[in-house]
Amino acid sequence: MVSVAHPLAHSEQPLSAALAERLAALEERFTPAERATIEAAAQVAETLYRDHLHPVTTLPLLQHAVATAMMVADLRLDHEAIAAALLFAAPDYLVNWEVTLADFGPDVHKLIDGLSKVRQLPLLAESNRSDPRLAGQQIEVMRKMMLAMVEDVRVVLVKLAWRTQTMHGLKYADPEQQVHIARETMDLFAPLANRLGIWQVKWELEDLSFRYLEPARYKKIAQLLDEKRLQREAYITDVLNQLRHELAQAGIEGDVAGRPKHIYSIWKKMQKKRLEFHELYDIRAVRILVPTIRDCYTILGIVHHLWRPIPGQFDDYISHPKGNFYRSLHTAVIGPQEKGMEVQIRTFDMHQHAEMGVAAHWRYKEGGRGDAGYEEKIAWLRQLLAWRDEIGHEDESSDEGPPELVEQFKNELFRDTVYVLTPQGRVIDLPGGASPIDFAYALHTDLGHRCRGAKVNGHIVPLTYALQNGDRVEILAAKEGGPSLDWLRHGLLKSSKANAKVRQWLKQQHLDVLIEQGRQLYEKVRLKHHSHLELETLAGRLGFRKPEDLFAAIGRGELGPKALGDAIQTLPVTSSEPEEATVTVEDLIRRSKAGDNAQGILIEGVDNLMTVLAKCCKPVMGDEVVGYVTRGRGISIHRKGCKALERLVASCPERMIAANWGQLRDARFPVDVVVEAQDRNGLLRDVSEAFSRDKTHITAAQTLSHQGGATLRFTVEILSLEQLRHLLAQLSSVPGVIRASRR
Repeated sequence: MVSVAHPLAHSEQPLSAALAERLAALEERFTPAERATIEAAAQVAETLYRDHLHPVTTLPLLQHAVATAMMVADLRLDHEAIAAALLFAAPDYLVNWEVTLADFGPDVHKLIDGLSKVRQLPLLAESNRSDPRLAGQQIEVMRKMMLAMVEDVRVVLVKLAWRTQTMHGLKYADPEQQVHIARETMDLFAPLANRLGIWQVKWELEDLSFRYLEPARYKKIAQLLDEKRLQREAYITDVLNQLRHELAQAGIEGDVAGRPKHIYSIWKKMQKKRLEFHELYDIRAVRILVPTIRDCYTILGIVHHLWRPIPGQFDDYISHPKGNFYRSLHTAVIGPQEKGMEVQIRTFDMHQHAEMGVAAHWRYKEGGRGDAGYEEKIAWLRQLLAWRDEIGHEDESSDEGPPELVEQFKNELFRDTVYVLTPQGRVIDLPGGASPIDFAYALHTDLGHRCRGAKVNGHIVPLTYALQNGDRVEILAAKEGGPSLDWLRHGLLKSSKANAKVRQWLKQQHLDVLIEQGRQLYEKVRLKHHSHLELETLAGRLGFRKPEDLFAAIGRGELGPKALGDAIQTLPVTSSEPEEATVTVEDLIRRSKAGDNAQGILIEGVDNLMTVLAKCCKPVMGDEVVGYVTRGRGISIHRKGCKALERLVASCPERMIAANWGQLRDARFPVDVVVEAQDRNGLLRDVSEAFSRDKTHITAAQTLSHQGGATLRFTVEILSLEQLRHLLAQLSSVPGVIRASRR
């Protein structure tokens, strides 16, 4: 394993020349044109960064950039990534990027643009820890956001290299900054390096962060190790050589790797297992990968023959896998120089599962439970990085790099989720293509209901705007109100939560309107099939308790015309009742004694006659009324002055009869109300809210727009004429309403 650390140090040699020397050692990896690109970037960086210092470490900015570029080169990234590492830290006020990058190609420009976006993200980390309950969740979402914000994973790798160099120079920063940057690194960057499989960077970031977060513990463990890191690495190298020899002797083709445990990992294990330093046996660890399970146990025997096993420190996770299906043999032995050492033995397939499957190393270390889709993407990225290393080792003598690898680095896998920010810096993850309405509902249901607009990155956008990764969103909300049915009709909602909340609200608030819309749609379908149907039977056949539930489902679009028509065709046809012969008042009196009356209307001093309120004028308690003897329907009650009644009386004046209101309790009367207004967005919603405030039940609604105006017709149920007057006054006060009247 190569070391990727290039600690910052002052040098009398020009740093661009130092980079040129470093590139000379990598001459086999780059073509002359690629080396020329890197050298040109170094020269531009030397000009841009002259006399500029790193804002945290206060070291020369050019020194920082060159050290990062060397680390990027050691990570086996391409010449474009190295050039971007050299250039991206230039302050924007110093650079006209279009001109500066004209000779470097579009890919370098895109990398720098991605790095500029990511550079702004960590500044938000501190604000996200203000609420301890959300801190862990927010940090996790921010890690995902960093990967999702960039189309090219090289951006993340360059950023990790830059942060590693910052950590090496952190000793020059003030104490407050040291703690802030170290915490940010431990929470955000070290786990990213871990998930991408860049172990060397991971442990460097963790150790350097631990040094500033827990200086006393760091110093204590460092002293307890009683040997320098290079000595420990040399120890592991000797062990690996001995194991390789034993594998060759046994005729087993395996892979052996290992490294000394770093300081932060030692402390973490001491805390987790509540052990003292002298009780740890895996400060030094090796891993042996072999083809078969039989080889695993053969190697276990060889290891125990070479070194004395420590009692109670053997775990057979092959015969008894962990709950996450992790399989391996773990043993601890007293190795060379009487030093404790852990040995892990597994097959290549087991290792692949442990690294990429449900027992992925990053989840085991961090205790996370990430979703399956996200884990699959991380596994893909880690396979890509492993492929990068394999190609690097196989093609070191080739003059041409693998161009297809660069294309693979341009990751498209994170585009099914977008990560956006609240004004306070909280990160919200939403489905791809989500609108500001989805964002509002993700924050709070009430905010979603009242959402009327949004600002994205300080600019007002329409509600149809598709949010992008890294957008900072501010919702513009009304003081009160509810969602629009158009949000569903026009597909503005991408999240299941927003869809469910809007549908739930519409069910509760606009049920009357939906029932009437459903009733009208039902009538259209019914007329295509039969003249009359038993509604209760149809509703029951379709699984509804009553016809109103059926109409509501039709109005919401849950039951389409085809399904309704199919159901109608399965029901028997019933004919309308024929008209009865002329009915006299005496007949009505005889019927009324049988208990047929329900209206409480007094007819010529005789109560309890069968009466029905006329639909043409819809009289209300308090109106002056008269009666008219009908055929088969008893006496219909009309308002005085009803035009329809005047036409009836003109042909049969003897049918007219005096009537007045009797004693009624909790009776509701249907009334037609007409609202004329200037057409505008939200008019129907505001008018409907006026009905709701007056606790008026809507049974039918119809709207018509015409040349900037709108006419809204409603049928409502009210208790009295006084309530009707109050309702009309409420409607007249709605903004944009010109006139509200009874029809």
